[in-house]
Amino acid sequence: MSLAFRNIDVSPEDPVEVWPTEAVLTALERGGLGHWRRLAAAIDDDPWGPVARRVEEALEVSRPYGVGVVMADVLVDARRRAEQAERAAVAAEITRLQAASGMARVDFASAIGTSVSRLSTYLSGKVTPSAALLVRMRRVAARQSRPPQPAS
Repeated sequence: MSLAFRNIDVSPEDPVEVWPTEAVLTALERGGLGHWRRLAAAIDDDPWGPVARRVEEALEVSRPYGVGVVMADVLVDARRRAEQAERAAVAAEITRLQAASGMARVDFASAIGTSVSRLSTYLSGKVTPSAALLVRMRRVAARQSRPPQPAS
């Protein structure tokens, strides 16, 4: 049995990125593994993107037996992986900033107004700093990496 959308201007063969919420709901309720895999792949590519949001909206309206639980898990897992990658990217940037500053950890921590142990949590990715603190780190690194200007 093939999937058909009614009263909407897309078909099941179109990319899932163009499916409206009604099409996503129909695919969850009456589609098959191929449709669900396409939705899951789009969610994995962009865990907070339009397809993920449409799947969320569809799951608020209906929890199709079996696939509803699986798609909710797909959303949670994709977002968890994305958050881990984001934390790792922030930690890598902080590592780069501290290295660019040419300062020892203790001095860099002091210059940004935190403790060495807190800086270590940022460097490991266990904790992410506020946006303001990240801006401060960038400013300290930029200031320290510039050669001193001669007095005029």
